Amino acid sequence: MMSMNGTNTRSASFWIQAWKRLLADPVARICGCILAIYLVVALLSATGLIAKGWNDEVGVSYANPVFAPNEPNPEGDTSLIREDASVTDDETKAIDPLAPKYEEIAKLERTNADKVTVLQRLLPLGGDKTGRDVLAKTIKAGQISIAIGLAASFIAVFIGVVLGAFSGYFGGKVNDALEWVYNVFTSVPYILLVLAFSAVLGKGVGTVILVLGMTGWTGTYRLIRSEYIKHRDRDYVQAANAIGASHLRMMFLHILPNVSHLILIQLSQEVISFIKAEVVLSFLGFGVPVDLISWGIMISDVRSELVIGKWWQLASCATAMSVFVVAFSFFTDSLRDALDPKSSRR
Repeated sequence: MMSMNGTNTRSASFWIQAWKRLLADPVARICGCILAIYLVVALLSATGLIAKGWNDEVGVSYANPVFAPNEPNPEGDTSLIREDASVTDDETKAIDPLAPKYEEIAKLERTNADKVTVLQRLLPLGGDKTGRDVLAKTIKAGQISIAIGLAASFIAVFIGVVLGAFSGYFGGKVNDALEWVYNVFTSVPYILLVLAFSAVLGKGVGTVILVLGMTGWTGTYRLIRSEYIKHRDRDYVQAANAIGASHLRMMFLHILPNVSHLILIQLSQEVISFIKAEVVLSFLGFGVPVDLISWGIMISDVRSELVIGKWWQLASCATAMSVFVVAFSFFTDSLRDALDPKSSRR
């Protein structure tokens, strides 16, 4: 592009302009920082640097969190670690009902009381019914739920983009066949379809990812199909066809970059949907197996705890999940505004 003084200037690309619009949005910056923290914590958890012992019984049952120290606890009001509070065999022999050693008992109680003050800080969000650290469980559950949401979204978007591209570009019999497959999937209620796949394939993190990915592609397919129908007759596609470009080249090297911003938005939206779907599946017993942990498993476990008034595990899990979902939702809205060339928020 030639400027008024004769020098060559180059306008910023679409992606650079979109990035600048995204950075100019304060909501996007705040939500982006929150999501970055979640991703870093999830990576640290996946590598075992944090929350490694989430399944260890490190405290008494229903150990109180530090922000609710006065909650009644049938196992005591502390986060006392069992193995540290246990009495050794020699001490058990010393505490003989026939010959009690009151001084040793009092000394042991004083020692345990000193340990309580230190160990309460080890379980800041309290413990569950078996004495596991709620904070470590929440971190590990977040890692698995976020991983499922991201992986399933990539699979669903990939399937939807490929099928939508073929259907919209070729039309005719290809479109009729793919539309029939699409109608079969959408005619069955989504939750029933997911439960049917889960019942057939069994439990497991990989199974949950495949089930959500194989059943959640329909929205992406519909969007990409309509975009390809609009783009296949445009001048740049006809020009590529005139110089002998193959169909695959025109589909994925010419048209696809022009709809990539829609794919990115769809991908971010699917992450939220699949995290919610994982929670529902795990809550119903069709998701993550019981030897692992996820936000859905945690919510399922707290049903018995709420009956006796132990609310802190549900509060921890619900807060972590809600903050992530809300931040991702707002970030997706900001991303859609930044990628939309007609958006008023420039």
